[in-house]
Amino acid sequence: MLAILFALLAAWLGWGGVQQWRDAGLSDEVGRARDNALAAAEQTLSAQNTQLAGRLASAPAQAALRAGDDAALARAIGQGWKDASAPLVLTADLDASYGAPAEFGFSKLALLEAALSQGQPVARVVREGKESRLGLAAPAGTGKVVYLHLPVSLLTSSFDQASVPGRGYVGLRQGAYTVRELGDASLASGAESLARPVGKTGLRVVAATPDGIEAPLGLGAIPALVASVLLALLALAALLVAKGKLNLRRPGRVFAVEDSEPTLGQTLQLEPLPVAGARNTADADADADSGVVPASGRHIEVDPGIFRAYDIRGVVGSTLSVEVAERIGQAIGSVMEDQGLVDIVVGRDGRLSGPELSAGVIEGLRKAGRNVIDIGLAPTPVAYFAAYHLRTGSSVAVTGSHNPPDYNGFKVVIGGQTLSGQAITDLYTRINEGRLHQTATPGTLQERDVSADYVQRIADDVQLDRPLKVVVDAGNGVAGSIVPQLLEAIGADVIPLYCEVDGTFPNHHPDPSEAHNLEDLIQTVKRFDADLGLAFDGDADRLGVVTKEGAIIFPDRLLMLFAADVLERNPGALVIYDVKCTGKLQGWILRHGGTPLMWQTGHSLIKAKMRETGAELAGEMSGHFFFQERWYGFDDGMYAAARLLEILAARAETPSEVLNALPNALSTPEIKVPVEAGNAHDLAARFVADARFEGARLTTIDGLRADWEDGWGLLRASNTTPILVLRFEADNQQALERIKDEFRKHLAQVAPQITATF
Repeated sequence: MLAILFALLAAWLGWGGVQQWRDAGLSDEVGRARDNALAAAEQTLSAQNTQLAGRLASAPAQAALRAGDDAALARAIGQGWKDASAPLVLTADLDASYGAPAEFGFSKLALLEAALSQGQPVARVVREGKESRLGLAAPAGTGKVVYLHLPVSLLTSSFDQASVPGRGYVGLRQGAYTVRELGDASLASGAESLARPVGKTGLRVVAATPDGIEAPLGLGAIPALVASVLLALLALAALLVAKGKLNLRRPGRVFAVEDSEPTLGQTLQLEPLPVAGARNTADADADADSGVVPASGRHIEVDPGIFRAYDIRGVVGSTLSVEVAERIGQAIGSVMEDQGLVDIVVGRDGRLSGPELSAGVIEGLRKAGRNVIDIGLAPTPVAYFAAYHLRTGSSVAVTGSHNPPDYNGFKVVIGGQTLSGQAITDLYTRINEGRLHQTATPGTLQERDVSADYVQRIADDVQLDRPLKVVVDAGNGVAGSIVPQLLEAIGADVIPLYCEVDGTFPNHHPDPSEAHNLEDLIQTVKRFDADLGLAFDGDADRLGVVTKEGAIIFPDRLLMLFAADVLERNPGALVIYDVKCTGKLQGWILRHGGTPLMWQTGHSLIKAKMRETGAELAGEMSGHFFFQERWYGFDDGMYAAARLLEILAARAETPSEVLNALPNALSTPEIKVPVEAGNAHDLAARFVADARFEGARLTTIDGLRADWEDGWGLLRASNTTPILVLRFEADNQQALERIKDEFRKHLAQVAPQITATF
């Protein structure tokens, strides 16, 4: 029996070691293939860009430019260029191309705009009719821009030279479009985790390998093979002893077992095979009493700094990894276990690290015995919606929101409540103390796509009285996967801008609260004479709006419009807004028969206050809007956009007239004053404690806000970064400067070491 047991263990460990060895080799091969394909693509694109730049700089081309002869310039560029199309010479304003954009091609327009903005040749894959081409564009000086295309095979032929093993996958992608793929195409959906950008072209090389087997007993390939050989030798020895061919007794003595020595069965009962790191008996007894099973595997260091006031957020490869995601998932599952909750939804945004971090958090949740419904690529509001629609009440959105591409994180809802503050800190405490629930049988995993259900739910309730032409700028965030379909379903005429999901955000950062990120949207709205421009952040829970004239309508003024609409049907309803909103909002809500309530900044804090008070509507200056009336109370930039269009389409005035008529005042954007890490809240507390603002009404729920009759000022500590945030508003410039001066003087008294200019 011992021989059989040792032989089986040897076979198991040996098979596992060989498989891990093969998996490691395959990963190395695929990595080399990806890097070779990347180098080939970069070399090809660089060569074509260099050739276009050289032809533009040639004597015939420069002579044609000086003469203003576009035909001669096109001949000088295209002459002798094998396989190149006849070059187009266009005016830099691109008016003729924007006159018939669908016929000319949106991808060609985007390429030309990129060349003009970068001031150098740019190459991208573009659509010419129904075929893909390698497009080249470059500014030509004197208000001209040149475009031509080459066969896309010029790019893919060099890509095809990469040697990709049959069990691996390497692909060339631009946005959501796969230009070329090699190897096992069934691995394509998980290839973004190993993606590498092709310079700044917007192209990227992606790669994937099959899921490897789990390491036996947590051993690596070599330790598993060594253990297999030792167990095989033990099996052989046990077999020889059983057949009497190997005598372990000393000559002349009888080998006896003392009564006090435990048998093999007793030894296994007293000292079971370990399933986790060594722990003392007292710890094991404590865990047995509490129902907690320690997490298996090696110790993982988790940075407490990623656990923020509103969510969990870190830098991928530095403070955030698959292992950390797994621990976080197990901690969330442990909290659910305490509350008797079993099912949870997991979705992710379009960041390149999303698939692997989503897989990590799912693995941790399943270890804790939770049943996971994976909705895949989905905006954060769709994950919230799925928690209601699928009746789980809990969700995890894997998202970096509006942060840079190398960031990612988690927004967590458990039992209908968004985690914030101490609840998020408690997750770290659980991980740090090893209080992670683990079941013998992992929870189940199923995949669901609820995007169609989300669109249908909104379209059944919201329909426009008349069509409105809107430009939708998703900033290459995950909103692009659903917003155009949603707004078309309610009756809008949609012009998509940067709606291809691309986690590198090649066009601009997906943060509509920053005015410079709205420049392309403003320009496109004007070019297409659209009624409105709508912008979304990286995970689509925030909304930005511009009028056809290019005016930015800040979220606190949008909240006025939403409040007036909701209060028509719900007189006396409570409307919540954060401390950064305009001072004119309170009077507006009161005049429309509502009850205003100012509250702390933070989407999770606002949602908690809504649950506590039963408010019908809430909004933040950052662009989060929360509708309880006709919706579920969570922040949803896409649903807010639908409600906005519904209101505007029902009015006789143009959208610009409606929005421009909302009360306004002189105001500053958010002023961010950097401070030393960990000092922001202390400085804000001292500022509040020593505040002396004569004639002002002071509010201290979140930093200090001082309201005078003719304006207000705010200073608060950011809950996400080491900065002080200030904002000012007044009826006129003189009052604005007076209020800023009051805050400037007081800040200098509290923190003379800070040099703040505002």
